Amino acid sequence: MLGLLVSLNVILTRFASVRISMGGVEGIRIGLGSFPVVFSGIFFGPLSGGAVGALGDLVGFFLNPMGVYLPHFTLSAALSGILPGMMIRYLSREGEPGYMKLLIAIGTGQAVTSLFLVPWFLEMLFGIPRWATLPSRLISYAVVVPAYALFADRLYRRLAPLHMPERNCT
Repeated sequence: MLGLLVSLNVILTRFASVRISMGGVEGIRIGLGSFPVVFSGIFFGPLSGGAVGALGDLVGFFLNPMGVYLPHFTLSAALSGILPGMMIRYLSREGEPGYMKLLIAIGTGQAVTSLFLVPWFLEMLFGIPRWATLPSRLISYAVVVPAYALFADRLYRRLAPLHMPERNCT
């Protein structure tokens, strides 16, 4: 299942996303590519989410590189799965995760990675000012986070009866 999520991440990120170049590097990527990473962290646990994010970034880079390899973005991809997985575990200690808990967990993870880390890495590595990418990132955040929470809620409700706790990868 995690291999399938890595594959979905690579396909949706590298081949089914709109990529906008800024200063010769990818500044903004719009798409659903990180949803498999986020969902793996929520459904299978933070370690699985981190593995899907990191492997998806590495495989995607080798299949379709855009510049040189920079481990900063692999770390950010891994955290995109780790943080929502940790947050949902914390928020759902009592009861199942619902839409609001998923919204908070996904929103926190995406805020750390998409709104803070990636712009910081782009500024540190390529000199692209954070303020230059922030407006489009905020718009993307406002659309992606509720959509991811809705998709995750629907998938979680469908797959939870099939999920066996002893097979949890955390």
